[in-house]
Amino acid sequence: MTEFKVPELGENVVGGDVTRVMVNVGDTIKRDQPVLELETDKATIEVPSSVAGVVKEVRVKKGEKIKVGAIILTVDEASGNGAAAKAASSAVAPEAAKAEAEAPKEEPGADAPAKADDARPAEAPRGESKVLPMPQRPSTSPGRPEPAEGRQVAEPAPAPAVAPRADRGGAPAPASPSVRRLAREIGVDINDVQGTGPGGRISQEDVKEHARRILSSIGSAGSGAVAGARAARALPDFQKWGEVERQPWSNIRRVTAEHLSYAWSTIPHVTQFDKADITALEELRKKFKEPVAKAGGNLTVTAMLVRILATAVRKFPQFNASIDGERGELVYKKFVNVGVAVDTDRGLLVPVIRNADRKNIQEIAIEINQLAAKARDKKLTIEEMSGGGISISNLGGIGGTAFTPIVNWPEVAILGVSRGAMEPVWKDGQFEPRLMLPLSLSYDHRVIDGADGMRFMKWVVEAIEQPFLLSLIG
Repeated sequence: MTEFKVPELGENVVGGDVTRVMVNVGDTIKRDQPVLELETDKATIEVPSSVAGVVKEVRVKKGEKIKVGAIILTVDEASGNGAAAKAASSAVAPEAAKAEAEAPKEEPGADAPAKADDARPAEAPRGESKVLPMPQRPSTSPGRPEPAEGRQVAEPAPAPAVAPRADRGGAPAPASPSVRRLAREIGVDINDVQGTGPGGRISQEDVKEHARRILSSIGSAGSGAVAGARAARALPDFQKWGEVERQPWSNIRRVTAEHLSYAWSTIPHVTQFDKADITALEELRKKFKEPVAKAGGNLTVTAMLVRILATAVRKFPQFNASIDGERGELVYKKFVNVGVAVDTDRGLLVPVIRNADRKNIQEIAIEINQLAAKARDKKLTIEEMSGGGISISNLGGIGGTAFTPIVNWPEVAILGVSRGAMEPVWKDGQFEPRLMLPLSLSYDHRVIDGADGMRFMKWVVEAIEQPFLLSLIG
């Protein structure tokens, strides 16, 4: 009889809560087979077995708090041909681990820095990007690309986005199961990670550092420190006035800070505000909410606005562009991908609805529902947050009347949505109660003039107020 105990789960991880027991007494298990799911303060981890055989006793149950070293199972490695199974599993374990680590077959590209083994919907082929010379703005116009370019030159060059694959002679990457699990969760190929431990062993910090380099290629302004914080003055000693508590930033919060700091310091923002009458739209939403729910979606105002934005950027292509500061060009994207901000307990994530202009509102509602669930379950990959052309951030479910969203670089525009409210509107010689939706459109003034911003906002408002318009113009 062999006891299988909770292995080392990672640096500074002493234990966790059992969220799922994945085997029962009498089950035959193999080496590296997940047997337990633990939720730690860092991530949800599947714990793989280091032994093979027949489960004789399960000593943990869902909801328990357990620590590293606690006994999970007792396994009879000799019963039921367990010895043969052990030998066979030992022979194939290295190959299985190698196959698992090398599951992503495609090499990462500029828009897809890493692939994860999580299943995702098939993506329709993207069209080619149209590259045009960047229009010259008057010298008095705010925010030419040169200052941003100058800042980039002054900064140290970032590390390569993807390290070269280590030559291990066909052997699997030397990493513990918890490190492999972390790599899969954040969309990193473990074989691309260079280990810094003895014999090239890969630690969780090695995986995180590799992910930071990847994320720098899709918009972060540095590979470790928070952009903008480098030049900040030191904080005073707050302990002189009372008790304080220090908590480390999560990786997601740190990357978000880097990304937004870069966007804010690089993009000359303009935000315009308007209100849309959504009385008719809300009636339609309520009418068709149940059929969409049966199909697996949630018919929200956000889903409808994604479809409206997807149509709007086809009519106003400068809102689906990006600045290439190195070449002095504008890149007009012929594909339409819309990012949707999702609030999670780990910070803000922005999954992307791909080819939104080719999908109906029900398809978009289903996809948003699926991506939001993956974001909250910590299963969203870097690829699923890459390649957006324009974004939408809806805070209406929380409240507020207006806000100024920060453009999600390298995009040039983002639509903010606040809470709708009943207001008296003068119509046909009298006041009528109408449900009005506050909108906030932020954009990059280097690409979009104020007049174009107002035309875009006016078109979006008209599409909201006249839902038939989308069906009429496609």
